Amino acid sequence: MKITFLGAGSTIFARNVLGDAMQTPALAESEIALYDIDAERLRESEAILNAIHAGAGGRAKITSYLGVEQRKAALRGARFVVNAIQVGGYDPATIIDFEIPKKYGLRQTIADTLGIGGIMRALRTIPVLSDFARDIEDVCPNAWFLNYTNPMAMLSGYMQRYTGVKTVGLCHSVQVCSEHLLKSLGMEASLEGRVETIAGINHQAWLLDICGRDGVDLYPEIKKRAAEKNRTKHDDMVRFDYIEKLGYYCTESSEHNAEYNPWYIKSRCPDLVGNFNIPLDEYPRRCVAQIAGWKEEYARLAAQKTLPHTRSLEYASWIMEAMVTNRPYKIGGNVLNNGLIDNLPREACVEVPCLVDGAGVSPCRIGPLPLHLAALNMTNINVQLLTIEAARTRKREAVYHAAMLDPHTAAELSLDDIVRMVDDLLEAHARWLPAFA
Repeated sequence: MKITFLGAGSTIFARNVLGDAMQTPALAESEIALYDIDAERLRESEAILNAIHAGAGGRAKITSYLGVEQRKAALRGARFVVNAIQVGGYDPATIIDFEIPKKYGLRQTIADTLGIGGIMRALRTIPVLSDFARDIEDVCPNAWFLNYTNPMAMLSGYMQRYTGVKTVGLCHSVQVCSEHLLKSLGMEASLEGRVETIAGINHQAWLLDICGRDGVDLYPEIKKRAAEKNRTKHDDMVRFDYIEKLGYYCTESSEHNAEYNPWYIKSRCPDLVGNFNIPLDEYPRRCVAQIAGWKEEYARLAAQKTLPHTRSLEYASWIMEAMVTNRPYKIGGNVLNNGLIDNLPREACVEVPCLVDGAGVSPCRIGPLPLHLAALNMTNINVQLLTIEAARTRKREAVYHAAMLDPHTAAELSLDDIVRMVDDLLEAHARWLPAFA
């Protein structure tokens, strides 16, 4: 069996996913294909994975493939394809996504999922995914494409609607959502045996209900403690404000959710950023720290011939194992809606509970979301669908429309400034977006 990892230069993530596979008996003898366009990062990943491989008993076969010319060879015969690419990288693409909007007075925190940063990241990435899809359809048409790259809903939704590739989008925020909430509120005793339902869209899926092992609804106590905790500064204030104002907790972190709406980052209300402890420009800081940290870590790890690895809760290996062994496993997956959530569009990519087994990925029907939650999701879905349309048609006006409908951008900028900002971004990203030149 063959597992192909696209974007294997994302070393820390490749180490987790493929290290997990090496620790899984049903996957341990797989052929592992590492693919990237960056020779140095690919070499580093191969060295680390070979050390993990040796520590796991050395039963897999690891081969590296460099550059577009070797991509089909990397994919040929794969049963699973893991995607973790970042087109344009931190420098210069992510820097551009932050600095040009900043000139117009538009501030961001993460800029990888929605907002103008998410739009530009999707436009850079979808053409590459289209190339991937053609190769997959040619040399491994039955493979499952496990997408980890953001913006999750835009990229997974494009693959699901416009290619023949079996695609599921994966994000760990569902896995840690209620655990993080309960621990942060001192409710650890309720962790074991809890039953929950989470549904919506990626990074804005809702903890719709949560009960303890005894069947008692935990939300009343959650709301009481969340309101008390939000009286002092902490790192999750936006989501706790959601609990008070919307009645529900959300899957992704507060720094993400602060930029998915028009309420928290407002130039005319500058005190909000401090009041809700919102870290503007957070993602660039993380990138700089991660790059420096990785160089130090690699220098230490490179000298070791073996590396220990403990299987993580990252979805990929568990999905592969469930499909290979036909032992069911539950995930929160990003799939085409197609009637799963009644009051969201059929063509939207939604995040819902899914059962994985030998038959593939089977999503669960949720029914309608509470109307106000569906309405908030729609403000994000509008941007996602318009961005996919822009990438597919390569029409500059469609990019304008996506940016105009983004809730945070629209709350801060005039239509004329939005157009000018988009033009500046498309020019700066011309290397990756020649179709918009």
